[in-house]
Amino acid sequence: MDNLTHSLVGLTAAKAGLEKLSPGATALCLLAANAPDVDVAVLIFRDRWAYLHHHRGLTHSIIGVCVLALALPLVFYLADLLIARIRHRQPTVRFKGLLLASALTMATHPILDWTNNYGMRFLLPWNPRWFYGDFLFVIDPVFWLVLGGSAFLLTSNSRKQISLWLVIGILTTALVLVGSLGGNAPSMLTGFRVLWFVAILLLAAIHRGKVLEHFGSRVAIAGLLVVTAYSAALFVMHRVALRNANLQAASIAREHAEQILEVVAMPTLANPTEWLCILDTDRATYKFNVALLGQPSNASVPRFEKPLGSTAKIIALAERDPRAEVFLGFARFPGYRVVGEDCLTQTLVQFADLRYTEPGKGRGTFSLELPVDCPALERATK
Repeated sequence: MDNLTHSLVGLTAAKAGLEKLSPGATALCLLAANAPDVDVAVLIFRDRWAYLHHHRGLTHSIIGVCVLALALPLVFYLADLLIARIRHRQPTVRFKGLLLASALTMATHPILDWTNNYGMRFLLPWNPRWFYGDFLFVIDPVFWLVLGGSAFLLTSNSRKQISLWLVIGILTTALVLVGSLGGNAPSMLTGFRVLWFVAILLLAAIHRGKVLEHFGSRVAIAGLLVVTAYSAALFVMHRVALRNANLQAASIAREHAEQILEVVAMPTLANPTEWLCILDTDRATYKFNVALLGQPSNASVPRFEKPLGSTAKIIALAERDPRAEVFLGFARFPGYRVVGEDCLTQTLVQFADLRYTEPGKGRGTFSLELPVDCPALERATK
């Protein structure tokens, strides 16, 4: 999930009661909710491929989260102990309280990251296997709305706090207004925008009228329960979408006389009724959408053939590149395209992770284009 969501989870958890465990617990909850993403430091010293290799790696694994959950409150405790000695006062933080707050909030990070289709490697460093939840989109404005609204009502007691929330509200509203909703139907996009603005106005009215000021931590608890129930509902909808995807996948496989290897259904942004599905067979990979409401789509299903013959040899040469090794270690459903196979000008191998893009269409971390040396190509194809 995005770091705004992680931060809102940490802040809401603190306001739900964890802040009472020790002085400094609120700041610790915010840091702990984001701590596993410390792997972003790789970008300071290495390139994006090193980051792709390490992201959601050791710091997100079970052992990594346990180490971080212990280290963070220990740093808080030692820092407070040092300051207390310098200022000749008694330490104020309670290590056990900080440890509990750290463990609870940090555990939410890998759990939330697992829910989407990017994946998690819980078993590092012993096993590099990826695990996928596939039922929450990596960015979900519903989390922003519910958790942000709960935290706003509880942490907007000064002009500085209100100003900060105003900035967050403007930025997130801009993303909802101009951001792509993953090809959703216009009615769904409009409906979500209307819901967003109604909710923003409602939150402003509640804050101004001080309607919930006597409920305290129960507002935060309610927010956490709502997003938990929302996630559970998406989990159920994912099971329905996967069942429908399997039915359509069986029809596609029969049509091409292919054997099914895997079928997945993945969420789309802000549209729980539309799911992106991928069918992997022994000879090809297919992408199609499943709509839980309305009639099945009659649109043609993109087919990405698995490389054979000389094409496979060319791709094998490109796969020797360290960048390709990293990319293929991450890509769940790799797609390939060879451009200029005759080697008259330059032969290019285009890789793509079909979860996010297609060969030749993407220019980011989820795609890769590599040249193949013609002499090596000639030797490989003989």
